[in-house]
Amino acid sequence: MSRLTPPLRALLFSAFALLVTGLGAWLLFGRGTSPIQTDLLAMLPATERHPLAEAAVERLAHANGDRMVLLVEHADDAIAKEAARELGKQLAADPAFAAITAELPPFDLDQLIAPYLAHRFHLLTDADRTALTQPGYDAEQALKHRLNEPFLAGIGVKLQDDPFGWLQHWLDLQPWSRSPLLPEDDLLTAHRDDRTYVMVIATLRGSSYDDQVQRAALAALARAEQAVTHNHPGMQLLRAGAVFHAAEARAGAEHDVHVVGLASTLGIAILLLWTFRSPRPLLVAFLSTAIGVICALTATVLLFDQVYLLTLVFGAALLGEAVDYSIQYLCARANAGPRWQAMQGVRQVRPALLLALATSLLGYALLGLMPFPALRQMACFAMVGMLAACFSVFWLLPALLAAPATKPLSPILVRGALALQTLAGRLGIGRRGVLAIALLLLVAVPGWWRLGHDDDIHLLISPPVELSRQEARIRNIAGIGNGSQFYLVHGDDAEQVLQREEALEARLQSLAQNGQLESWTGVAGMLPSARRQQENHAALAPLFASRAQLEAQLQQAGLRTDVATAYLDTWPGQPLTLTTWLTLPVSTPFRYLWMDQGKDGIGSIVLPQGQDDVAVLRAAAEGLPGVELVDKPASISTLFGRYREYASIWLLAAFALVALVFVWRYGRAAPRVMAPPLLGIGLTLAALGYLGQPLTLFHWMALMLVLGVGANYAVFLHEGEPHAAHLPGATYAGVLLSAVTALLSFGLLALSSMPALQHFGITLLLGIGFTALLVPAARPAREYVSA
Repeated sequence: MSRLTPPLRALLFSAFALLVTGLGAWLLFGRGTSPIQTDLLAMLPATERHPLAEAAVERLAHANGDRMVLLVEHADDAIAKEAARELGKQLAADPAFAAITAELPPFDLDQLIAPYLAHRFHLLTDADRTALTQPGYDAEQALKHRLNEPFLAGIGVKLQDDPFGWLQHWLDLQPWSRSPLLPEDDLLTAHRDDRTYVMVIATLRGSSYDDQVQRAALAALARAEQAVTHNHPGMQLLRAGAVFHAAEARAGAEHDVHVVGLASTLGIAILLLWTFRSPRPLLVAFLSTAIGVICALTATVLLFDQVYLLTLVFGAALLGEAVDYSIQYLCARANAGPRWQAMQGVRQVRPALLLALATSLLGYALLGLMPFPALRQMACFAMVGMLAACFSVFWLLPALLAAPATKPLSPILVRGALALQTLAGRLGIGRRGVLAIALLLLVAVPGWWRLGHDDDIHLLISPPVELSRQEARIRNIAGIGNGSQFYLVHGDDAEQVLQREEALEARLQSLAQNGQLESWTGVAGMLPSARRQQENHAALAPLFASRAQLEAQLQQAGLRTDVATAYLDTWPGQPLTLTTWLTLPVSTPFRYLWMDQGKDGIGSIVLPQGQDDVAVLRAAAEGLPGVELVDKPASISTLFGRYREYASIWLLAAFALVALVFVWRYGRAAPRVMAPPLLGIGLTLAALGYLGQPLTLFHWMALMLVLGVGANYAVFLHEGEPHAAHLPGATYAGVLLSAVTALLSFGLLALSSMPALQHFGITLLLGIGFTALLVPAARPAREYVSA
């Protein structure tokens, strides 16, 4: 391959680049669906020990599916209901939605209750079962109480079907009976603080994470809200749903890409034009970088089948590092003047570029070892982009830059670089060097002392404050569980799961009686275990053993003989099975709580409501086999903390590996080459301490990159100086040029809307800046004595 001419090399590499570009275009636009993943939860790692727990987390995250949950709020009851009706009609007329639920269709309560009548003698509340098993149970008194009950609100069982009220008592404890949302005027309505809330549910015509679906649905909602608000002043709309989070994440990422990508591109372009004073180097540098980014994006989608928003923003910042390789080649060309030979230039920069590439790949490879899908994808993106950009210098640029440069580097840049290099070099030798290091340590120690840490999950996912506030109000008003913490109950079969859930519910009932919990929602409350149903049936058996006496009591209470006979003929009834319950229409909103994951096991989800203290919730599950509290945010935060602690060890390991490479390459000069990135990391940590920035996993990951980038600069200076001895300061000018381009890209991450990328940006901004200024220490001291 080394015998290939530069034009042939360029032709082969161009064919490869065009092939990758075509593949990337098809992967991005030719498959009908966008590979851009706007689901922020998809970036999170698996943290739960039980596979059912991870499945439950995902199920709950998408419980509402591709729907908008809307609450129309107004102080006037009539206006709130009229506004909800109008909103429903507006949304129903728009093709963005597959279905709208505002006004409830006519339904017969008897049809809702009828399926339970065959199982009525197996469904008892704990209070009724306890009373029935007590000596001297007075069935006649229970019958009188039922006959004299006031008018029942909500779902009521006919007297002839439930003369003792046992089934009615059980139905009163069901989630649909306890919900604050009740049918009023054919609308699901709740009243709170003298205000009326009416629910409207809009089902999207597609996935919440599809860009086109998001845009169409949000535009339709905005139009409808504007019209309804105009016609009903004072109306407020609360909203919840995955589509809103996905859209906010997409909008934030687009803003970040524009800010980071466009600003860094413009800044780098101006800098290169000023440095090389010709548009040709600018075009060549951007072509090399574009090939790297295209290859990185194509490989990422090919390997992961999707690309996270975090990766896109990080990819926009990658411009500043990918352009380094072409910059070094361009500087070598400018420094060579009329003596320039393209392939000789490749041989001149190859050792430095390959060594720099190796250190960068090492840093990103360590990033890829993290268990976070997003970080692994970012590492893959960066490694492929670095490889493609570097090899474009070897295969493509010689053919494009065969002619010598007409102008040298900007004299202002070279003179400024020489002045900085001389100053830093003098401070790095002899007593001055010892004094300088002592002074740096003196300044850094208080900053190190101030360092803390923060492992909050919101560093990676930070939902919009206003959207979170609205969702919290909807949960509170509609009586929906908090969703952040839930109980996972698992077992060998459905019966064991239900029995274990009943044991948990007994403890939750105690919390509710003590005012520590409002309520909970679980399957066992709607479907008792077979053992519990047998106990219920056994509690009723003594009463029905004397049919004649029971029939006489019913008749004395006023029931007709045929009605009493019909009721007694339904004994003993049949138990309610899981298969039957899953087919009941009333179970539809709650089926997601039951999990049958095949080989991963069987389980159920129990949602507590009205308690945010995790310690209280966790205590309720202690000692119960097969029951655990799943707190995804806390588990992610714990994982953050654990790997943050490991990261410092990884950084030391990476430093040791880079040091070994440098010892192999530079021998006794290796410590000087390693000093700048090491000092840059130390000063960065001190600066973060002074800034009051608690250390996170992402700070440590950024320090990995500081090590790689800083080592690159030391390599560029050490390898390049012998070839530019006739132009003092020129090599360091190239290093500063690389550093400034990196600062223009990675540094702009500090402006990102994503906290994790902000931490990346701030750390890289400080680390690259410090390292670039300290790089002159990488050269032997004698070179500055004579300067």
